[in-house]
Order: sequence, then structure tokens, then C-alpha cells
Amino acid sequence: MPKPSYTCGDAKTPLLGATIGQQFEVARKNWPDLPALVSCQENVRWTFDELGQQVDAMATGLLTIGLKPGDRVGIWSPNNARWIVTQFATAKAGLILVNINPAYRLNELEYCLKKVGCKCLVAAKSFKTSDYAGMLRTLLPEIANGSESDLQAAALPDLRNLVQLGGQDEGFLSFDTLCEMGDAAAKDELTNLQGRLQFDDPINIQFTSGTTGNPKGATLTHHNILNNGYFIGQRLNYTPQDKVCVPVPLYHCFGMVIGTLACLTHGVAMVLPSESFDPLVTLQAIQAEKCTSLYGVPSMFIAELDHPKFGHFDMSSLRTGVMAGSTCPAEVMRLCIDKMNLTEMTICYGMTETSPVSTQTLIGDPLEKQLSTVGCVHPHLEIKIVDSERRVVPRGTPGEYCLRGYSVMLGYWNDPEATANAIDSARWMHSGDIGVMDEDGYVEIVGRIKDMVIRGGENIYPREIEEFLYQHNDVAEVQVFGVSDAKFGEELCAWIKLRDGSNMSQENIRAFCSEQIAHYKVPRYIQFVEDFPMTVTGKAQKFKMRDIVETKLAKQEKSST
Repeated sequence: MPKPSYTCGDAKTPLLGATIGQQFEVARKNWPDLPALVSCQENVRWTFDELGQQVDAMATGLLTIGLKPGDRVGIWSPNNARWIVTQFATAKAGLILVNINPAYRLNELEYCLKKVGCKCLVAAKSFKTSDYAGMLRTLLPEIANGSESDLQAAALPDLRNLVQLGGQDEGFLSFDTLCEMGDAAAKDELTNLQGRLQFDDPINIQFTSGTTGNPKGATLTHHNILNNGYFIGQRLNYTPQDKVCVPVPLYHCFGMVIGTLACLTHGVAMVLPSESFDPLVTLQAIQAEKCTSLYGVPSMFIAELDHPKFGHFDMSSLRTGVMAGSTCPAEVMRLCIDKMNLTEMTICYGMTETSPVSTQTLIGDPLEKQLSTVGCVHPHLEIKIVDSERRVVPRGTPGEYCLRGYSVMLGYWNDPEATANAIDSARWMHSGDIGVMDEDGYVEIVGRIKDMVIRGGENIYPREIEEFLYQHNDVAEVQVFGVSDAKFGEELCAWIKLRDGSNMSQENIRAFCSEQIAHYKVPRYIQFVEDFPMTVTGKAQKFKMRDIVETKLAKQEKSST
């Protein structure tokens, strides 16, 4: 019998049986005077004990205004020190933190807050072109009544409190005021809660991208995300001497699990370069703080490497990091190793619903494994690759990637139907990604099931074409996807971002392809672009690209007739 595409992680290191609050106190006791959080933009530099004081002050404030364990607290803000304080404070108080995408507008915000019944919202005053306070006044005109202690809003009947970061507008409770409100009873309650809260309690709701339909709220426990952060840190060989540069958004699992919890569990300092990703500021933070680890999605690393001032910065302190969020082009990985000193770089794969990471490359893996796979299974987890009938396929055969274990979410908040569609009766989480497992148990993600292109009966995985095109020196970034075609069902389209100074033509690209890949894999449509439609976390939104191209093709066909 051929070896099946199934493997499980080792269990030599036990899982952490603690809540996030309990683990925070362990860190505070073990490394009280070591740096815990540096926010370059705010000139904040806190040790673990100083961060703990901030966390306790906010947690007691939240209890003082009447919040109870299990209540939902939304946070709508870009990266800053108080985002991290809010994450740990809500966990210690047993409150469920609801991550709101900083790019959301009113309809999306209202949907998410109403869906989970948030009782409190912690929001920045503004961010870039987003006037959060103004949008909230539009959504909740009752704010004008100045009812900061007990909001009664028709649009969001569960919402009672608005906490503002970086301001104190009428009707909002300022963050600093909240942190000064904790009374003796609340402090006693917080202390008592640490022995009552359970690690299987839900502690975080993260909304999925919602590329089709409304976003779904993945509900995660202390146990889910704390252990995932712990084992990620183990694979990165983290020690209290490490400093991690975190330019990825905290509202996303990359930021608040890989970014914060991997650090908390290993005594590592978190470094926030700026409110949102800026390649120059990130490079400055790495040099100034002598960061040893760097996080990002591929497009972030590309932006850093391509920055005109890249060569002005000292990258010698770096050794490791995580590239995740979307498929890593092999050429980008090589450049990170050669030019950024990331000799111990790792690739992670996962999804919000699985806390997030389930596979990760190992430090010391052969370069081939680092360049072509997303690593091997994490401890205490099982993975398998299955066909359309959910049967495990032989190794080397493409199929749907599935995961089971401690990291699988409780479910989608108040959505049993969507939960049942994602998690089967044996608790396997179905990812919707197409993976291939090799003989060593390493996995290659070759695309999304919904992104696979079927042209004239041939199954084509866009990533294969993207990897090939990255080999051309003039190609900075590329996205390949399928568009409808009357004759073949689908045709390939490539959107290409060229390097500065390039004068490549469509004919040049086709000529580059024609002698090296099969004819049916050569994109019929090629478009040179300045940017791609992306999510905040750097994932390319191919459905938007497809819509743009198909609309354009339909207009051309109509005008020709």
C-alpha cells in the first residue's frame, strides 16, 4: 500500500494548561525587568512588570464599568501599545476580545459588533483617512447625549461603553481614565478570577476575510492561541535575548498570536515599528532595536528589499522570523536569506480557524524544504490530505488539506451551519486549500480549491505559474488566476508588477513562458499593474482581479459585435 498523506506531530513537550492571564503572570515573575514591549511610534518601552501594571489597571477598569466574564469587547484600532494592553487585560478579566479590521467602514463594523453582541468597544480616534469617532457618531447618534457610562443605542442595543484611544471626545471614556477607575472590589475580583477562569473558555473572536458573504467570527480559546504561540516560539528557538519586529497588524492572528503570544511564552520583546506597515520605518526599527526576528507576509519582505534605502541599514542582528499569510515565492525567500541575514527564517502555514499555525519549517531544514514547502506538522496536531470524497490520498497526490487537534476553533460564533461545513463530525477542520504531502511529511500548498483553474479539462494550479514567472529578473510580483472562457471554460490571466525601469511587453512574457512550460499554462491575458487589490494582511484578492478582467473582456466583446 502507498504511504498515506497523514501525519501527526510529536507530543514530547506538553501543552500549556493555563489561561493567558495565568501565563502572563508566569512571564512577569520570570522576566520582570526584561523588555516586553517597545512601540517605536509612541516612544513606549515597558518591561514585563511595567506591561503587567498597565494590563492590571485596564482589567480592573473594565470590571469596574460592569463587564463580566464572557462579555465581548471589540477593538477597532491600528497597531499601538494599548492594543496589546487590551489583549492581555481582556484575557485576565475573562472577557472575549473581538478583533475589528482597522479598514472596516460603518456597515462592516455594525455587522460585526451586532453579530457577537459587543458590550464595549475600544476604538482609536482616527487612523489615516478613517475618522473612527466621526463614523461612530454617525452610527450611534446617542453618543451626543454624553452617555459614556451606559450607552443606549438603537443600532447596537448590546453596546454600553465606548473607550477611546488617543482622545476623549464627548460620549467616549478615555483609555487613561478607564485605567484609573479600578476600585478595590474590582482588584479583588480580578485576583479571584485567575483561579476561576478555565483555559477552554472562549477568549477571542477573529472575523474571517469574508470574500464571499458576510465575515464569520472564528471563536478561539485561551488553550487554542496560547499553545499555538508557544510552539511557534519553540520552532524559532526563542529565548529572552530575542527581540521580534512586528509590522503585521495586531487585529489579525499573525499579529496577536505569532506576534504577541509567541513572545509572552518565551520572554521575548515585542517591537512595534508603526501603526501600519511602512517598509522604511520597519528597517529603521530593526537597526535601532537590534531585532533578531522579523515577521511579514511576502509582499512586506518584497517592499523592504526593494526600498531605495535598504542598503543603508544594518541587518546583521536578524537571524530568524516568520513569513506567512500567503504563498512565499522561492526567489523572495532566497533574497531574505542572502540580503537580510535571515538564515534561520521559517515559513508558517495556517488559518484563523486553527489559531493559526499548523505547519512550519524547522531551523536547519534543507534549503529545498524551505523554498518549496510550508514545513511539517506542529506538535500535538494531525494533518491529512483528502480527495473530494474525503478519503486520504497517497503521498505526492494533491488534495484538500485538513487539520485536527488542540488548535481547531470552537466554531463560528452563533453560526452552527457554517461551523458544520468547516469542521466535520470527527473534528477535522477542512481548509479549502490544495496541498501535497511528500515522503518526509512536509506539505506544499499548491492553491485554493476555488482558485484552481480548469482549462479544457486540464487542472492548473496558479502558484506553479507564479513561481515560474518570479524567475524572470524584471518581475517584482505576480498573481495568476482564471477568467471565464466560452471555448475552454477558463483561461489564465497574469497580473504582473514589474521592477522599476523595466520595459517588458506581453510578448516578452509569453516568449519567456513558451519554451519552458506547457502551452496551456501560458497566460492568455497579461496585464501590467502598479498594485494588486489586497486584504490588510497582504493576501491578494484574486476574486476582485477576476471581476475586473471579466468586466473588461465583456465590454470588449460587446463593442466588437
